[in-house]
Amino acid sequence: MLHTWGSALTHHPHVHGIVPGGGLSPDGKRWVSCQPGFFLSVRVLSRLFRHRFLEALGEAHRTGKLQFFGDNADLAEPKSFARWLAPLRKIEWVVYAKRPFAGPEAVLAYLSRYTHRVAIANSRLVAMDEHGVTLRWKDYRDKSNPGRPRHKTVTLTADEFMRRFLLHVLPSGFHRIRHFGLLANNGRKEKLALARELLNVVTAPSFVDPAQDNAAIEEQVRPIFVCAHCGAQMRVVESFLRSGTIRAPPLARGKS
Repeated sequence: MLHTWGSALTHHPHVHGIVPGGGLSPDGKRWVSCQPGFFLSVRVLSRLFRHRFLEALGEAHRTGKLQFFGDNADLAEPKSFARWLAPLRKIEWVVYAKRPFAGPEAVLAYLSRYTHRVAIANSRLVAMDEHGVTLRWKDYRDKSNPGRPRHKTVTLTADEFMRRFLLHVLPSGFHRIRHFGLLANNGRKEKLALARELLNVVTAPSFVDPAQDNAAIEEQVRPIFVCAHCGAQMRVVESFLRSGTIRAPPLARGKS
């Protein structure tokens, strides 16, 4: 899952990943578990991630998918981009993997808070006035209280707050969450059922109250846009693209 923000709305792109401690064998007839007490080598993983990331970045540059502006405009030249990229191949990249302290449920609960939220919750907004927008944030670099981040407030001008917030609004069609392996969209139900069977996991049958189920269906089909006067469903007849030019309707002939 892509996570792009820091506590103060700064640009801090990173990826969270949940990986099971095993998987299906190629023939799908047995479950292959990782070694007891050992999942994978973090150093090997970090270097593999560095290699794959830089190769994909170089390919994006060769195919013209990257754009550079201002002080970075010279990076559009292949030689300049290669020189800029060279030091990144020599430093260590940070890939952190650890066993969940409170179990898988705690990890899922932690990540679920970011799946459909963008950058900041309303509870962290302290004030908005002529001075700007004040928000609470955690300073993880402050070591005055070891082991716990120090909570602080910061006031941003309105345009700076909007700039930081919009850094984390993904482009249209961009997916924040990706699923692979057992959870891939292609064959997810069958693979999970096979994994449970091989692991002898018994799933309790789910019971759905027919009354509640019908209410849920009615809730799903309830129209989103409703006329405030007659209560009828409103239909979208035209959409204006973001790049479209806004103009007034044409004047009637003979009028000015």
